[in-house]
Amino acid sequence: MADATTRADTKTSDRQTTGSATIREDEAAHFGKLAKDWWDPRGSSAMLHRLNPVRLGFIRDAVDAHWGTQGSVRPLAGKSALDVGCGAGLLCEPLARLGADVTGIDAAPENAMAAAAHAEGAGLDIRYMTGEVGALDIGTFDLVTSMEVLEHVSDKQAFVAALAARLAPGGLMVLSTPNRTLQSRLLLVGAAEAVGMVPKGTHHWDDFVTPDEMEILLAGAGLTMSVPRGITFSPARGLHLSEDLALNYIVTAVRTA
Repeated sequence: MADATTRADTKTSDRQTTGSATIREDEAAHFGKLAKDWWDPRGSSAMLHRLNPVRLGFIRDAVDAHWGTQGSVRPLAGKSALDVGCGAGLLCEPLARLGADVTGIDAAPENAMAAAAHAEGAGLDIRYMTGEVGALDIGTFDLVTSMEVLEHVSDKQAFVAALAARLAPGGLMVLSTPNRTLQSRLLLVGAAEAVGMVPKGTHHWDDFVTPDEMEILLAGAGLTMSVPRGITFSPARGLHLSEDLALNYIVTAVRTA
């Protein structure tokens, strides 16, 4: 466990960063180039479109369990939600439809602009911003989400601490990220990029975070992590939640009592 602690606290890639705590300039540029077709379910973000219903199902169950909103059409009514690394708003828009007052933050201004344009076209009032989450004066939120983002930041502990600082008392956090396993190296980096399922250069396996490391990161920010659920694929079911953590996993976190 000591090795995991060291890795989670200090591991930083040599890839280019800005002067901010967590944003990597090259990562922001990579995803900004995808902004124009982010909402195309057959485009460069096709995998996210397939993944989004799985993540939403997990979030809905977590919200119901946390706030007792089972059966509600708008379980987030009266609550605020923050999605960090929001891309062009694939998660923000469903959260808004669930009743939340939503803010989305992304490192790439191209994504924030694409997200705002799409939300306006859909008649949704969502605030989008660009920048470092820890440096923005945005207050706190009942729900804080960050999906497939942790593996792209330069300082993971600083990023998780910044997310925790945005979590209101009694709030709920939801995070998802790829696991650092042999299977993820072969499938998420090797095979997926080779066949064009995700754009080349999207994933860097050394930056993936194991569940043990995630638990350490969250504990360091004063949060307690739930038992992780895996996100896996089968020909019969497609992408779905499971107990298999080998590829991706998703967790909730709350303030430690």
